[in-house]
Amino acid sequence: MSESASESDSGSAPTSDNNNNFSRSVPEIPIEIVSEEEMALLEAAMAMAVARSCLASSHSHFHNNVRSVHSITALSKRGFPASKEQPDMEDFRTARKKTRLPDSYLLRFRKNRGLSATDMTSTEWCEKRMEFILLGNRKVSRAMKIGIARHAELEEEVVKKVKIRVESDEDRWALKLLNFITGVNQLLSDGLTRELPLITCMEGIWMVGVIDEIRMPGTETERNPILVDTKTRVRPTLPSEPQRRNGRLQLMFYKHMWDNLIADNFPTKKFFDYFSLIPYAILSEDIVKRTALLGFPAKTLEDMVRYYKNTCSMLPPAQDQLLLRYECQQDNSVLGEDQFTHDSDWLKKQINGSLEFWRGEREARFTPEEERWKCRVCQFASVCPANANLETTGISSPTNSTQNDKSSR
Repeated sequence: MSESASESDSGSAPTSDNNNNFSRSVPEIPIEIVSEEEMALLEAAMAMAVARSCLASSHSHFHNNVRSVHSITALSKRGFPASKEQPDMEDFRTARKKTRLPDSYLLRFRKNRGLSATDMTSTEWCEKRMEFILLGNRKVSRAMKIGIARHAELEEEVVKKVKIRVESDEDRWALKLLNFITGVNQLLSDGLTRELPLITCMEGIWMVGVIDEIRMPGTETERNPILVDTKTRVRPTLPSEPQRRNGRLQLMFYKHMWDNLIADNFPTKKFFDYFSLIPYAILSEDIVKRTALLGFPAKTLEDMVRYYKNTCSMLPPAQDQLLLRYECQQDNSVLGEDQFTHDSDWLKKQINGSLEFWRGEREARFTPEEERWKCRVCQFASVCPANANLETTGISSPTNSTQNDKSSR
């Protein structure tokens, strides 16, 4: 049984605010806290208002009176200027630069962690639902919790967890790379590993994922690994075609990541720059000891990246034949298996379409009309514009299956 490192953070005690006494002559000023999402919407509205006013107005002094939300905030933090003081040209240029549309969802929500395989499949299921999740709070259902627990059980059958203390962002990324290296070593020695993390750069975007299971064929002539994904089901029935399609997309995405990695397509410098990491930062004592014990001593994140790339170079491409397994949550019995062939053209189309949404190149699309039954089990159905007249209770999908029947990932 292989040992996989898991993160153990040290917490810090929260600080308490001191109470200040103000003079009764100072009136209370109501304060409204604005979230990042609300601030982005305010910026967009301000930008549209500025554009309309520029077209309608012929006064040359108009631009001097325009302030974006960010520029007003910046000035307020600097304190109140004298009543007759005018902003200098640098302030004016900064204000104009910050009057823009909000950043893409990729930059706003995935800048420090990368785009995941779940992000891709959630977008394929329904882009509007993904948008609601990003801007709001996603509820974790009981079925999803059971799915998460089942994947943990499957991992524990072949992988022993070891607590590792992390103290920095460099440690966290080093831990992901360490778990990949140990997982690959187990795959090559035992012919099986589970919950293998992947980190790679594709289409100019950093992407991450965790493969449920990888098997090495038992024959001497076939050495290409088989990628397997397990989906747990609330009801003892096989899923609808849209759910199967979604699962196939996830596995194809993993194969694409795997094959991209072994082709030596890991841009080290871009990795450090994008995630603002220090290559020569000394890793935590636990990580250093762990790598020395496993036979590849790494003291810095740069060391770990080098071992990661060397490990990838030893691997063959994944098989084109991929396997989806469906289990019943009640007793973990196998409901069925779906073996299918990797379709690179279809996958590329799906990735490009999803990236258009994440990069902010277009607005989120609603689920297609023929699959609008998904809305009946969506937690955002009551607020979705495409779902205004749809009854959300007492109706099930064509195969009595729901989105919650999908795996937690």
